[in-house]
Amino acid sequence: MRRILITLVILVVCVIAGSVIWIFGGRQISLFIDRFGTVETASARINSIIYEGSGTGGILHINDLALSLNAADPTCSTPNIGSTKDGQLALSAGGKVFAFGPPRSEAENLATVPTASDDASIAFRRSVLSWPTPFDLNFMSGHSPSWKRHLYYQVRWHKQNGARLEMLWRYEQYFYSGDGWASDFMTLEGSTGLIRVDIRL
Repeated sequence: MRRILITLVILVVCVIAGSVIWIFGGRQISLFIDRFGTVETASARINSIIYEGSGTGGILHINDLALSLNAADPTCSTPNIGSTKDGQLALSAGGKVFAFGPPRSEAENLATVPTASDDASIAFRRSVLSWPTPFDLNFMSGHSPSWKRHLYYQVRWHKQNGARLEMLWRYEQYFYSGDGWASDFMTLEGSTGLIRVDIRL
């Protein structure tokens, strides 16, 4: 009997400790797990690229998504957008330049479309693990999320000449009881936004 009670006490303590860690460290645990893999929910071919900005940072419109080019991760440099010597719209980062394609003359901002031979797509992914947020309070609306998770937008662009571009953005998504998962563009300073740009030539 005594062994059973000790076992139950240890089990209860472990459950309580696990719950506390999940509540207060859930975001970091989720980020750690995301390093090894995330869940792809959808993907689409990139049909258009439009750049809105002054050349450094700014907004990159991919299909109907508006994604900030301001780097959120200190290991990720803010990319530049401009034109190559032969007039193509291009992105540069880490001393490398990736050409998207010839600009569209009718566009108000810098814009282009992938050539038919390019394999250009954007994937929508989410974290494997969501975390509870019982202490999040919204005094303005009184409506606070009970869960959160990370969402990722991953651009993969491969050209026939072997050039490759990968870009990754991370945002937060909130879950509200009764309403479900809300907007997936919630931000957190120092954690969300553009987190990776990788160009291989």
